[in-house]
Amino acid sequence: MKKIFTVLFSIVMLLVLESCEHSYQLAKGAEDEIIVVADTAEFEALKIPLRDIFEKIIYTPQPEKLFNLKRISPNEIEKYQNNKNIILLAPLNSASNTSRFVKDLLDSSKNLKLVSEHDCMIPRYNLWAKNQLVMILTAPDMHQLELGLVRNKEALLNSFHKMSDQRLHECLCDSKYEKKSIEGMLLKSYGWIIYVPSDFTVAENEPKENFFCLKNSSGKDMGKWIFVYWIDNASPACLNEDSVRTIRNKLTNKYYKSTDVSSFVKIGKDNCLNDEVTFDGNYALLTQGLWENTKGMQGPFINYTFFDVNTKRIYMIDGSINAPDYYKRNLIQQMDVMLKSFKTKAELSKEKQDELLKAAE
Repeated sequence: MKKIFTVLFSIVMLLVLESCEHSYQLAKGAEDEIIVVADTAEFEALKIPLRDIFEKIIYTPQPEKLFNLKRISPNEIEKYQNNKNIILLAPLNSASNTSRFVKDLLDSSKNLKLVSEHDCMIPRYNLWAKNQLVMILTAPDMHQLELGLVRNKEALLNSFHKMSDQRLHECLCDSKYEKKSIEGMLLKSYGWIIYVPSDFTVAENEPKENFFCLKNSSGKDMGKWIFVYWIDNASPACLNEDSVRTIRNKLTNKYYKSTDVSSFVKIGKDNCLNDEVTFDGNYALLTQGLWENTKGMQGPFINYTFFDVNTKRIYMIDGSINAPDYYKRNLIQQMDVMLKSFKTKAELSKEKQDELLKAAE
């Protein structure tokens, strides 16, 4: 009976692989869900390091997970093969069905010898669907696989984040819903652009203050704000955490007041992340956490501050969300993707510049 099951399983796996060659549709599923293909015992043995990597808690201010892991058995692969995020998890020395499937995939890509000597994370992009990431996580044995997960945790998380951001960028930054006239005005007046969706409007435009703000009010229960602020003839020496906090608080105190001017916004004291990152090739400071106002309201924000060598400017690009009744993890990611659409004039092609300037006429 066991032999019959093994043969049937192998046939199913071959059909899955072959069907992919003929059916290549857009990957589906939630951006924050990762399907983990693993046998029960092997998943349970590696559950703690996996959750430590992907199910980190962020505060929005409610606690939410970066990703949600969903384990499936290998005989369910056909049902989930078109999902956006997939992990194939198994050691090579196992007799499990997932291990056999992993070895079949590695044989076809000539990586089996390499993996037999080292733990590996092998990404497969668009394996079964467009815009999909399938990550093969394996090693010679279970112990080495666990060590490999711990050693590669940042790279693993970044791989899924990067692919997810790429999918969101294609979805959010659609030229059909782009306010090119506003972008053209920004290019002509200030020498930079940021993607302006059709549902955003100009909230503040202060040339003398080097401050520009967009807002989206989808109703009384949700609001989104993006601002760009810049310092001319600046020095990169001004880039530090204290300066970012001081500048942002000064700006939000001035421009993010309530309509009756009785409340203003500042960076909250708790759950604030500061990190050194790269923003479009520039060294940048990332500040992410919660804003709060004097009325006790809170919400998430994300901020990039960097020095641009070509313009000799320090740019601060910031996005805030107020959505107390909503799950906000995905909203934060969408905001992050929109901020990363920022480009200076030097980064735009001549064709793109001409297109936007014409739209601004």
